[in-house]
Amino acid sequence: MATLTEILAWCEQTLQVSQFKDYCPNGLQIEGKAEVQNLVSSVTASQVAIEQALDLKADALIVHHGYFWKGEPSPLTGIKGKRIKQLMQADVSLIAYHLPLDAHPTLGNNAALAELLGIKITGSLDSSERFPIGNVGELDGALTPDQFTQRISDVLGQQPIHIASGKSTIQKVGFCTGGAQDFLYKVAALDCDAYISGEVSERTYHEALEYGVDYFAAGHHATERYGVQRLAKALAEQFQLTHHYVELPNPI
Repeated sequence: MATLTEILAWCEQTLQVSQFKDYCPNGLQIEGKAEVQNLVSSVTASQVAIEQALDLKADALIVHHGYFWKGEPSPLTGIKGKRIKQLMQADVSLIAYHLPLDAHPTLGNNAALAELLGIKITGSLDSSERFPIGNVGELDGALTPDQFTQRISDVLGQQPIHIASGKSTIQKVGFCTGGAQDFLYKVAALDCDAYISGEVSERTYHEALEYGVDYFAAGHHATERYGVQRLAKALAEQFQLTHHYVELPNPI
C-alpha cells in the first residue's frame, strides 16, 4: 500500500511532468482516498472504464486521456458531470498523464510502439524538444509496404489505414502515437520512408503523396494502450500495489 501523495511524487519525478506544456493538467485530476492499494488503469476515463474500475474496487484510476482539456467547457454537467460525480462519490482518485507519458523513453507510448514493431529508435522528430513526443528509427531489415502493413495489423490487432506513396521498401520510420498526423512534414524533412500515427485527416492523403512518405494510421487507441499499462505496472512494482488494466476496444 502507498499514499496517494507518494504515488504522485514518483510519477512527477519519473515522467518529468513539469517539463511539458500540455493541453490538460497532468497528475491528480480528482482526489479520492489518501491511501492506494488497488490501482486500475485504462487508456481513457470513459464511463465504462469508471464502472469497471469501481467493480474492481479501485482506489485510483490512472489513464492517458483524462479530463479538463484546453477549450473544454468548464461546467460539470452532462456526461462529464456524471463521470466525475461517480468517481467522487466512490472516493476514487483519477490520475492522468498525457504528453509526459507519450514521451517517456521506456514507459511511454512511443517507446512501447517502437519495441512492439521492431523499430530501433535513432532520434527524435524534433531536435529542439528536450523530451521528444515523436521519434524516428530503423527497422532491422527493409520491408515492403504490404509486409509492414501486415506487421502493424498483427501487433496492434487491427488493420491500419495505409496511404501508399509508391515506395518499394520501408526501413526508416517516423512515429508519434495518437493524433499526430500533422507531423508529416517533420518526417519528410528527416527523409523517412514511412510515418505511423494514430489518426488520419483528409489533408493527410495529399500530404503523404506529395512528401513521398507512406502513412499508416494505426488507431489512436491502438497506438496508445501500452504506456499507461507500463506506468501502472511500474507503480505496482514500486509500491506493492494490485493492478488491473481495463481494455475497452476502440476502432478509432
